[in-house]
Amino acid sequence: MSLSPFHLAIPVHDLPAARTFYGEVFGLEEGRSSEQWVDFNFYGHQLVIHEHPKTSTQEGAHTNPVDGHDVPVPHFGIILEWEQWEALAERLRGRNTEFVIEPYVRFKGEVGEQATMFLLDPCGNALEFKAFKDMSQLFAK
Repeated sequence: MSLSPFHLAIPVHDLPAARTFYGEVFGLEEGRSSEQWVDFNFYGHQLVIHEHPKTSTQEGAHTNPVDGHDVPVPHFGIILEWEQWEALAERLRGRNTEFVIEPYVRFKGEVGEQATMFLLDPCGNALEFKAFKDMSQLFAK
């Protein structure tokens, strides 16, 4: 499957803290920038953090119940290969990251088995990182 890179621009009310978070915590390569925004290579996609006053969703995200967890809405993220996801989870744990939902596996041994974790950036934007045991089951019912 060949995918086109997406472009996502998100608001951050503390540009220096967000720049450090995406650059150092995740180790993302920084691209172009100005005093108000910074581009990052988000696993082959273009993520842009834009300085912006705090939004209502950054104050306190709405949540929906999923598997006994409160999933923050809105959120964004990426689907990684299983080994990449495990390495990222370990990296984040090693940096004492506070998770909204700790890394765990959903649908273990079933169709659509997937690993997931949720966290917030320093500005309250919710991120989800996922991996599938079998990527062909990405949209399986």
